[in-house]
Amino acid sequence: MDLKISNCNNFFKIKGTLNKDNLGVFQSEFKNIFEKEQSVTISIEDVYSMDRFAVNALTALYREAIAKNKNLSIVGLGCKDLYNHFKTEIAA
Repeated sequence: MDLKISNCNNFFKIKGTLNKDNLGVFQSEFKNIFEKEQSVTISIEDVYSMDRFAVNALTALYREAIAKNKNLSIVGLGCKDLYNHFKTEIAA
């Protein structure tokens, strides 16, 4: 399935598969997002799968938010790979 990203008032909804092949779409959508916005929410409820490249891209976005003292919320019961990654990173 293709990747679709919709946006309304800093609430981004990602739908489909997020992987190495369509990561450019994701990265261009969120490039310099924290230069314009104080707070961003990303819903991964409709993400069916993501590979390690996608997890790393979301992690980089998370780290950018922390570095710039901005708010990033990732919501939804989408792919467990992302939650497992953040869970192990926090434990380390």
